[in-house]
Amino acid sequence: MYTVTVRDHFMIAHSFRGEAFGPAQRLHGATYVVDLEFRRPGLDANGMVVDIGLATDVLKATLAGLNYRNLDDEPVFTGRNTTTEFLAHEIFERIVAAIGRGELGGAARGVDRIRVTLHESHVASASFTGTLS
Repeated sequence: MYTVTVRDHFMIAHSFRGEAFGPAQRLHGATYVVDLEFRRPGLDANGMVVDIGLATDVLKATLAGLNYRNLDDEPVFTGRNTTTEFLAHEIFERIVAAIGRGELGGAARGVDRIRVTLHESHVASASFTGTLS
């Protein structure tokens, strides 16, 4: 299995509902470092997993939709706890949609698995890994 990973970051504000979250029920900020990993069993005709430049651009554009936002104010997240795990899945879905629109070029057609990891600190991270059909 071949992999290519690109990295970026974004900053948000949000709060959580539920006693399990303790003080995080209050509005607070988070800065996430995001690793986006593309996996495929073989390389394309150019010897690539995916075009790294396009992958970097798509990740940056995807995160721009979240960056410097208070997620509590975003209608798409109404009623949801925007945990690190939840956001990893949300970014995964947005990247899959970008692949479907052709934004990652022809090489992305061979990608069969994507992993999105959000590092919320130097000691904690959460990931979502999914397959592409």
